[in-house]
Amino acid sequence: MAKKSAINRNEMVKKLVAQYASKREALKAIAVDESLPLEERFDARLKLAKLPRNSAPNRIRNRCEITGRPRAFYRKLKMSRIALRELGNQGQVPGLTKSSW
Repeated sequence: MAKKSAINRNEMVKKLVAQYASKREALKAIAVDESLPLEERFDARLKLAKLPRNSAPNRIRNRCEITGRPRAFYRKLKMSRIALRELGNQGQVPGLTKSSW
């Protein structure tokens, strides 16, 4: 089980990303637009830099929804390999069987 503080921090980052998504997208569009004057694009980049760092989408860490484990994460299932194995052994994941040879 991951630390509660790490899980809570990740949830806070998700909220910030959702809160600033539209503002960040608008500023990025202005900063990339070649038809606008250089000063206006530069101002957009400065405003983008002043936004909170944790509002950037790449700051979100994929974590297992059951245990909070950050590594060995399956995106399709939204859980770690360890949680998947435990649920599979209990027969709670349809189509998953324990391998034997």
